[in-house]
Amino acid sequence: MRWNVFIVGQDPLSHRLLPHLRHAEEYVFHPLLSLEQVVHAAEYPFDRLVEEALDELARFEGPVDAIVGYWDFPTSGLLPVLRQARGLRGPSLEAVLKCEHKYWSRLEQARSVPECVPAFQALDPFDPRAVESVEIDYPFWLKPIKAHSSHLGFRIESAEQLREVLPLIRAGIGRFGRPFDEMCAHAALPEEVAAITGHHCIAEAIISDGRQCTLEGYVQGGEVHLVGIVDSLRDDDHPSVLLRYAYPSSLPEALQQRMLALTRRFIARIGFDDGPFNIEYFHDAQRDRLWLLEVNARLSRSHAALFRLVDGAPHFQVMVDVALGLAPRMPHREGPYAVAAKQMLRVFENGRVERVPNEAEIRRVEAAFPGTLVQLNVAQGMRLSELRHQDSFSWELGVLFTGAENCEALEARIAQCRRMLPFRIAPLADEEGA
Repeated sequence: MRWNVFIVGQDPLSHRLLPHLRHAEEYVFHPLLSLEQVVHAAEYPFDRLVEEALDELARFEGPVDAIVGYWDFPTSGLLPVLRQARGLRGPSLEAVLKCEHKYWSRLEQARSVPECVPAFQALDPFDPRAVESVEIDYPFWLKPIKAHSSHLGFRIESAEQLREVLPLIRAGIGRFGRPFDEMCAHAALPEEVAAITGHHCIAEAIISDGRQCTLEGYVQGGEVHLVGIVDSLRDDDHPSVLLRYAYPSSLPEALQQRMLALTRRFIARIGFDDGPFNIEYFHDAQRDRLWLLEVNARLSRSHAALFRLVDGAPHFQVMVDVALGLAPRMPHREGPYAVAAKQMLRVFENGRVERVPNEAEIRRVEAAFPGTLVQLNVAQGMRLSELRHQDSFSWELGVLFTGAENCEALEARIAQCRRMLPFRIAPLADEEGA
């Protein structure tokens, strides 16, 4: 039997990785909505996307066995709505929102794992008295209730700085806020959450000191399973900027088990079942304290190639098998390398792209180091400010996935790959009228 699996916003990376699933011959993958519609679009009309997706599925002549996806909103919200409409297995929309709605998620975390939740509050950026409504101490992080890639996220040091950023937030928050509110209209929200819309922000005490990692897992039949833990390495000058993911985590096993225990308490609280998830944690080594950063009701696409390099298959295996009701056939430590990394190729000043690695240079890198993948986000002639989904401090030119036999060899391999992948970015100050 072959299963028909529909992927919302399928991208070139998954095209390259899905053939490496165990029992790949048992799956037939079909795209559902385009990458342009659910990732690269300027707007995300949620209800229209639902209607178009259901129309696509209705036109399909065979059985629809599963609907999966690995992107953040709107994909993360489309999945439970589409699955419910088609009678397919997956977490409920309310359980997904208890992960994805940052304020609701913090409320549920505070009731299940209070020891790892920072001080937080909702904040309405359109309230004329927004600055006066702040109750938590400065400094704090301020971010929309729903966004991703640090979009409109700011570290706020003072009331004066808050006044400066509020107009920026008001101008841009609707891009995700409007479709997020459309999605929430499909759910039964408690009164304390219904008042906090997609046009609100959440303010949170700073917890970004220490080691950061992401626990990748899944729930099946009410039982939480660990897939793996990935370390996140950040820029020293801009702590919110990610530079690298590394797998497997180098954190002590006892600490990893503590994270898993916290995860099980939270997942049990929210009733999340039959789906993958990931939870980001910080570890404050001085106080030996774990902080919960955020919860995502999906696996991380950024980690898929790392699992393939170390374990022998991308963890798309878990996403697909759980959606089909199968016990995941995910291998463990059967890949070609002991360690792997996703290296973000970033710059911290805006500019115009004058040169990117050509296809021959990319193929040379991928051939020299088997399993290595290179993806470019920029093209010659574009301004970096044209890139979507960037943080507030940097621009990601591309990414490199590679592995090695140990951490020292991995560092050397990343450095060598970067030398083989030349970019040239011209400062905008060099352009007349820039």
